[in-house]
Formats: sequence, structure tokens, C-alpha cells
Amino acid sequence: MKLYQIIVRPVHRAEESQYQELMQSYHYLGALPKIGNTIWYVATNNDEWVALISYSAAALKCGVRDHWIGWGFRHQYDRLHLVANNSRFLILPQHHHMNLASKILSLCKRRIQDDWVNRFGYPLLLMETFVDPSRFIGTIYQAANWEMIGRTKGYRRTRNGYSNNKHIPKLVFIQSLQSNTRTLLSTHSLPNLYKSGGSRMKLTAEQMRSLPEFFREIKDPRRAQGKRHSIHVVLAIAAGAILCGMRGYKAISDWSKALSPRMRERFGCRFQKGKRIVPSESTIRDVLIRVEPVELDQALQQWNAKYGAIDQSLAIDGKTMCNAIDETGRQTHIMSAVGHQSSQCYTQKKLALFQSKDVTKKSKPTKSKLPFHYSTASTSVEKPLPPMPC
Repeated sequence: MKLYQIIVRPVHRAEESQYQELMQSYHYLGALPKIGNTIWYVATNNDEWVALISYSAAALKCGVRDHWIGWGFRHQYDRLHLVANNSRFLILPQHHHMNLASKILSLCKRRIQDDWVNRFGYPLLLMETFVDPSRFIGTIYQAANWEMIGRTKGYRRTRNGYSNNKHIPKLVFIQSLQSNTRTLLSTHSLPNLYKSGGSRMKLTAEQMRSLPEFFREIKDPRRAQGKRHSIHVVLAIAAGAILCGMRGYKAISDWSKALSPRMRERFGCRFQKGKRIVPSESTIRDVLIRVEPVELDQALQQWNAKYGAIDQSLAIDGKTMCNAIDETGRQTHIMSAVGHQSSQCYTQKKLALFQSKDVTKKSKPTKSKLPFHYSTASTSVEKPLPPMPC
């Protein structure tokens, strides 16, 4: 086989079933569904498939990797999308040739940046993989200039968290895709090129348990009849979802449905028929629309004072709210304090400094149809109302 004839390309949609069948038949771990942002590659020689390789979402936790990068707890969760995991690599049985594996890894490295940007809208900074030392020693990765940085602790991630029993610790290999990878991943402020979606944070177990306690004193505006979920649980889940980057009722609901049984227990979700259930989208919407804004703001400020992140510097930002006129006919303005490092809103204040040109003395004041905002140190928490486009 002539290695210069090897071509690596993404698997076409029509070829995905064939890819999975071969992976299931010949890889010792079997086929793997797409995990988060995933690209499946096939290596060909004169249109004949010789190898299969998969790059998926990075491992949520890996001590040696996180120590090598040097990122903080909040940055780790917010920047995991910049790391891809080489989750499967299979050389088909009839094509075991010298230097083929390292050649394929090299070709993948050359093109994965462009492929990732085209599919997902941002580049990668780091690739990782885990090697079972009872089967392999990672020779092909070392030949392709990957770096072994240590071993895992041996715990496997399960549906309910992590396994209680240790398994064989895996060898951890990484390969940087830029010379300043570690600096970018651990810096306070990430360049816009590498950002994906809104700002996010990751809630610790203690923060999950604490959120419902801060909302317990809020009065429930709903009727007692047919009420299935306590208001402090609904508000805690909604706040947790927004802290983790969710926006809108559906996103909050989807986030809550994805909570593991252990996480649902931390939020105090209702126990029914052997499992904990989360509030529906309609319940979340109903509570957020009816809850008393002042009480919600006070609870969030108290939580923020105890658990909020601390930025090194703040910026002051002002905005005028369209169609928002107060009782005296004055245009409403919002001034916010935003953290430079986290890009998160610490607090907001409503101002009404001058009278709107569009409002006469005889006209009746109109209520704002835009959402009010309640702030925490980690994100801007909205009290969602149906928005009016400006």
C-alpha cells in the first residue's frame, strides 16, 4: 500500500449505517452513537475503505487533562466544546500496514479544524483520547506526535454519575492544534472566535442543593388545586438552567428533562412511581410569569452574594428599552454592571431620566412588553415574558 494515496474524508449520511456495522463488527468496544458534536471519518485507498475514526465531544471530567490545561472549574465547562475526543479508531482487518495508523491520524489533524468550523461554527484547540493499557500502549499516537500526560482514575461515567468500582485506568493522550492551546483554554477572557452560544457555568452539587432553599420564602401565586411541583423547586430548576446557558422556556424544560436522577434529587424534585419527575414546560412558564418580581430578585441577589463568581473588573453598560414607558410617561432605561472576565451581568437598575418624544401629556402610559431581568454574578437571569421585537 502506498501511503500517499490514502485519503481521509467525513462519512456521508448514506454511509453511516455501513460505518456503524463495521465498527460494531470489528472494534472491541463496538459501535458508538454520536455524542454531542461528532464527525465520523473514513480513510480510503482507491475508494476502498481501510480505516474508520470518530471524533466526539470531550470527556466531562479528566483530572490529568484538566491539570495539564490549568483551567478553572467554570472555564472547564464553558470551554469543553473546544476539545474533541478521538472516541474510536479502527483499522479494518485486511489493511494492517506499517505506518498506516499514524498517517491517518496526521491526515485527520490537517483537516479537522476546517471540518469542525464548517459543521459547528468554531475551531478546536485540543484533541484527546484514552487508551486501555491492557490491550495497547499507544504506539500509534506517539508516532503521530500525541503526548501522553498520565492516567485516568479508573472510574467510568454511568447514567447516574460515575461508577463506584474502579476499572483499569486508561492512558491519556492529547494533541494540541495550536501552539497557544493551553493559554487560550485557561485565559480569563476567551476570544470571540472560540465562543459558542451564550455564557455558561457548571453548577456544583452544593449549588444545586442551595438554590431551592433561597426560593422557599417566595409566595406561590398558583391555585392549590392541581399543583404538583413546589414553587421553590420550579424556580430552582429554572434558575439553574439559565445559569448553565439555557434561554427560553423550551430550552429550560429540555435542560430539566436531561437531569440525572441524582441531580433531580439535589433540586428536590417530586418522587413519583419510583422516580423523580421534573416540572413540565407549561408549569415552568406559568410560575415564571406569575411569580412576584421583587421577591424573585431578592432571592437571586442573596444566592449571588453567597455563590456568585468574582470578576477582576466590571464594565457599565446602558440600554434603552423599546416601547417601555413608565407611569409618568418617561422612557425606561436599564443600566447593567457586567463582569469583564465572565461577560456576565452582576446587577441591573431601571432608570427613567427623560420624557419620551413619542409620548404626549394626554397619552396613557404603556407597560413594557419586554422581559425584566434579574441578575446574578454568573449570568443574567430573565423573568421571561413574551418579547416584543424592537
